[in-house]
Amino acid sequence: VQLQASGGGSVQTGGSVKLSCSASGSISTITHMGWYRQAPGKQRELVATITLVGGRIDYADSVKGRFTISRDFRKNTIYLQMNSLKPEDTAVYYCYSRNSIDFARIYWGQGTQVTVSS
Repeated sequence: VQLQASGGGSVQTGGSVKLSCSASGSISTITHMGWYRQAPGKQRELVATITLVGGRIDYADSVKGRFTISRDFRKNTIYLQMNSLKPEDTAVYYCYSRNSIDFARIYWGQGTQVTVSS
């Protein structure tokens, strides 16, 4: 599986950013997709995840009510709409996926920087 992320950028507090992540390769085996983020000096944390069968969605408590993850099956793409951004949302955001063949393995897309200024 190959993941190509796009979006990101710099916004002010309260602004919005939308990230995209397109999957290619063995996409029929993908079970979960989503986003992690890593701020400077901090561990990578799970932000949002969506199952490709059933569409179950989970968010980190810190982003609930502000971020929305969605999927487009036709484009093999997921999105992360981030609203009401805060400076603490500043991080490199990584798209990820898991598949049914080797669920323990996480596939990563390239990181995309989101910077929120106060």
